[in-house]
Amino acid sequence: MSDDAPRSPEELFDGYPDCLAICRQVQQVLSAFGEGSVAVTKSQVTFRRRKAFAFVWRPGQYVSSGVPAVLSISLPYEIASDRFKEIAHPAPTVWMHHLEVRGVSEVDDQACGWLADAYDSAR
Repeated sequence: MSDDAPRSPEELFDGYPDCLAICRQVQQVLSAFGEGSVAVTKSQVTFRRRKAFAFVWRPGQYVSSGVPAVLSISLPYEIASDRFKEIAHPAPTVWMHHLEVRGVSEVDDQACGWLADAYDSAR
């Protein structure tokens, strides 16, 4: 890790309190499921078990966007929901679901269910 890489979600999302709050909400939800790890890179916070299954990142870092955060959820199947901004299928067993999150209240029961499925699938 280079010296300028963020070491925590607080460093990564410094100056973006809404994004940090969303990230912390996701982290709290995931901690209730069991063991996992958190990694911070220059662009996102990654949650993983044996493999990565959820990511929080700030779209404004890449494109002009008023959305504070995107929660990307990796699953071995596609979920049909209008809530997803985009769904990608980058590998035969991976569907990446991108959910724009405008506030912590949008990490709701439905999103928590998707996170639980992703957590279970990442064993």
